[in-house]
Order: sequence, then C-alpha cells, then structure tokens
Amino acid sequence: MKIFSAPQIKKWDSFSIENQRISSLQLMERAAQSCVKWFLENFESKCSFAVFCGFGNNGGDGFAIARLLYSKGFDVTVFTGKNEKFSEDALINFQRCNDISGIEILDFEKVGSFVFKDNSVLIDALFGIGLNRNVEGEIAGLIEFLNKLPFPGISIDIPSGLMADEMISENAVVFKADETLTFQTWKKSMLHPETGIFCGNIHLMDIFLSDEFTSQEETDDFVIGEKLIHKVYKMRNEFSHKGTYGKTTIAAGSFGKIGAAVLATKAALKSGSGLTFTLAPKCGYEILQTNCPEAMFIDGGENKVVNFDFEENSVIGIGPGLGTDSDTQISFLNFLVRISKPLVIDADALNILSKNPDAIKLIPKKSIITPHPKEFERLFGKTENSFERLKLARQKAKNLQIYIVLKDHHTQIITPENKVYYNITGNSGMAKGGSGDALLGMITSLSAQNYTPENAAVFGVWLHGKAGDFAAEKFSKEAMLASDLIAEIGTVFNYLN
Repeated sequence: MKIFSAPQIKKWDSFSIENQRISSLQLMERAAQSCVKWFLENFESKCSFAVFCGFGNNGGDGFAIARLLYSKGFDVTVFTGKNEKFSEDALINFQRCNDISGIEILDFEKVGSFVFKDNSVLIDALFGIGLNRNVEGEIAGLIEFLNKLPFPGISIDIPSGLMADEMISENAVVFKADETLTFQTWKKSMLHPETGIFCGNIHLMDIFLSDEFTSQEETDDFVIGEKLIHKVYKMRNEFSHKGTYGKTTIAAGSFGKIGAAVLATKAALKSGSGLTFTLAPKCGYEILQTNCPEAMFIDGGENKVVNFDFEENSVIGIGPGLGTDSDTQISFLNFLVRISKPLVIDADALNILSKNPDAIKLIPKKSIITPHPKEFERLFGKTENSFERLKLARQKAKNLQIYIVLKDHHTQIITPENKVYYNITGNSGMAKGGSGDALLGMITSLSAQNYTPENAAVFGVWLHGKAGDFAAEKFSKEAMLASDLIAEIGTVFNYLN
C-alpha cells in the first residue's frame, strides 16, 4: 500500500472528484458514512456522542457524522466555535446539523460546564491532515481538557494536533485517541513512535478514492500489506528437493548465549531453508544438536566463534549471541575483508562494526543489516527522533548500497533506492530477548531460497510480525516467548496458502 503525503492526498481527492464526477460534498458524505458504519458496529445505541468540529473539512466530516449518528437513533451533541469562517462544505454540513432540533450545538467555551453522561464517546473532528503548525489558544486548551476526560476518544482521519508527514514539537498539544478512523491509507506520522502513540488503534476507512490515481502517483513510502506479500511469496513446487531451497548458515552463539543460536537456527528451519548449518562454538554442540537435529553443526571455536569458515554456496546470517570478544572481533573483521557476497548481519556482529567504524564500509553490497534503534545509533550516530533516524538510514542505505531493517514497533525496511516499507504486523509481546534472533534466521532462510534482498527483508519482517500476532493470540502478549513465535511460522504459511 502506498503512503501519500498530505499534498498528495489533496490531489487524490481532487482527482477522484473530477474523474468520478462527484462533488466534494458528496465525497465528504461518503467519508462520514464509512465512519458511521464503524460506529454502528462498535458502539451500542445507548451511547451518547459528543462531536467536536473544527472549521475546515475535517470539521465538515464531523458535522456530517453527527447528523448521520442522530438519524440512527444516537444521542448527539456538537461543539464548535463561534464567529468563525467555515470551509464551504463544512458550512453546508453545519447548517444541516443546525436544522435538526434534536442536535444541540454548543460553543467550545461551554464544554467546561457541560455534564457528560457516563456512556459518552468523544469524536475529534477539529483538525485534519492539512494542519501544518502547532495548535494554540482556545483549541489547545480544549484538547487538553478532552484528554483528561475518562471517555473513549475517536479521531477522524488523524488526531488533532498531529501533522500527517512530520515530527511534532516537544510541547505540542495533541488529542489522545483510543481509535483513529483514517481515510483510504496510512499517514506517515501514524507509523512513528513519537507521533503514532496518539493514534490508538488505526482503522482504514475505504472511501473509494480513484484507483487510477493510486497506480500512477509515485511515492517512496509504503505499508506492507497482504496484497504485496502474496505477490512476493513463492509457493513450493511439488517437484522439488532440498537443494531447491538453498543453504543457510547461521553464525551465532558464545558461552552462555547458545540460546540465540538455537532460536536463529530454528527460525531458519521453520522458514523453509533446504539445508541449514549452524556455525557455533563447541560448547554449544550438544545443545544445538539436541534442539535443532535438522541442522548441521560447524565448529567455530571452543567457547566463542573465532573460525568463520562457511559451507560453500550458503547464505550467511551472522551475529546472534556472538559476543564481542577481541578474538571474535578480529576473526569477523578478517572475514569481512575476504567476503564479497551479501550477508545478513545482526546483533553482536553489528556491535563489532560499531566498535570498528572503518569496517562498516566492508559490508558487502546488497547485504541486509537488522539493527534496533540503539544498535543503529552506535553504528551511524545519534538522531533527535525517529523521523531523523529514518532520514539518516536512507542516506546510509544508499551510500553503502545495503538494505537496512530498522527494528521498531513499525519496523522499516530501507532499500538502496531509498524506498521505505513500514511493517504493521507484530505486537508488544515480541519486545523480549530472542525475537531479533528469530528474525535474523528467517530473513537469512528466505535469502537462501532465492528471494531478492528486498523481498527477503520485506517478507521476513512481515512473517515475523504475523507469527508474533498468532503467538500473542494463543499465549498472550505477556506470556508469549520467541520460541512460541517460531512455532507459529507454520501457521502463517498455512494462512497464506
């Protein structure tokens, strides 16, 4: 799914209006109807809605929603400003609300004395995606007041106070939504931790904007959806053998950290690797052979890996639990000097690189690195926020000609061509040791199966998150383990099939 900027979405609206031969008012009605359908599915008829409407088209959506909710039998109160100039369509929908005697319309200044019912629901339709500055004055005070109320808060299109494409300032006032009903596509700010936290659960409302515009309008930002995954995913050929699906080698583990090697190896096996090898220290031999009998063991040293000799023609994933002992560092750096084929690099392998900054340029082109934010910072430097971090990641991916899997709540895959894919599978139950080890194994396994680096990273991250979602559903976010996630990889493949 393409992510468009606020100006592009405005163009999309205009294109749809012209090509579908509808009015902007009809498009606003379509948006309101999609939201009301969601309200009917999620709230009981006894609920009372307090709708807060601004003066632009987002406020117009709010007025239309208020009218439609009232027509469905809900108790509705509208709050808006006085002596303000509405947009043309917002004014029409304001007047339509005003003509209904059963809908009380109050000024914003009345909200402090208003007696909210226990079953109240707050609808935020103050500002939409066109906002380009901090909210101030009366509206800022209103939002702060609403954020203190103990009622569900629903934002229309985007929480008021957020900008669609940018970071907010440190003291910005933003409506804290429990749910956000956004139109047609994700907005970039919904996918970054500093801004997405205000959105709650996000629901895409299809208002049937032009598919023609979507196909022809260019962007470098995408959300990984199932439509893309079905294009990427390669079903197995019945007339195939283990050699068809490649060789995977996982270089991992050190004394006390053999579990990381086990998790990465199991994840590689579960992701479809034809032949899987684990290069690890001898101290982990029995553990690996017992827990991963399908994988073959390669001796990498006594208690740490100091011998980076790999099975020929295998794809190498390197780093989980490797440690940063000086002997391991020297051996790994020497290995990088003589290797030219792409690698998948994670964890301690990244930490070794961060301790030896000149070695970063030794990463083979088309490799995939999978840092979490702290690892990224150690590699490439500190940034002010996740928007700036992504900007820096784009520069580094282009300069080094590598793929960066920047792990976060919505992990981003950055390509050398500056494309960014945001992942929306996964959950907070995956915020535990071992999850990253599993991801390394999965991406390496997919690379061995002749997925392109881009597709291996995109599919691997989505698969990892989806397996985590199935694990959380079965065991809870609190109780699920990385090993539970790995066990659910097969559930995801069945789901795809």
